[in-house]
Amino acid sequence: MIAFDPSGIDFEKAGGLVPAIVQDAATLQVLMLAYMDRAALDETVSSGEATFFSRSRGRRWRKGESSGNRLAVVSILRDCDADALLLRVTPAGPACHLGTTSCFGSETAPGVGRLAALERTIAARAQTGGDESWTAKLLRSGVKRVAQKVGEEGVECAIAGAAGDDDEVCAEAADLLYHTLVLLRARGVALQDVMAVLARRAEPAP
Repeated sequence: MIAFDPSGIDFEKAGGLVPAIVQDAATLQVLMLAYMDRAALDETVSSGEATFFSRSRGRRWRKGESSGNRLAVVSILRDCDADALLLRVTPAGPACHLGTTSCFGSETAPGVGRLAALERTIAARAQTGGDESWTAKLLRSGVKRVAQKVGEEGVECAIAGAAGDDDEVCAEAADLLYHTLVLLRARGVALQDVMAVLARRAEPAP
């Protein structure tokens, strides 16, 4: 069950429906726009899976009921007028019926959201990667070896920053970010834990 009180949502303003923006909780990518009536919202809250009202079919539908690409709801937020919703979700597959991650174009996890997408890929490689996967091999080598790689990549990034061109700096920084995420995985730490530290540091000084 999701911690959310539906009672204050203004369904009457738009004839019984409210728009629901669906956002990937990790990458913050907007995945889709759908609509909810009160029953769909209640079902979403109780089940923890995104359920909407189809205007074309005139009935409720749970996302992924036929495709299996369900949306596990992490949180629900209302807007300032209480007539629109933001669902933050963990998707089990592509959100769009065309097979793309998002209904808004084919790009996946734009901007800094790509780091969270990379974190998911690393987690998948850790579970299923074979001998051909560098990520899986590195994780099997142990946390000390992963930490050593981060140190090596950090030095290479610093050297590129001091004496390399822009392309070299970008390439080495990408290597450093990747290996840092592998280290977090090896230590059982999530990227969100690092983001929480940055958020605390950004708070105004008392």
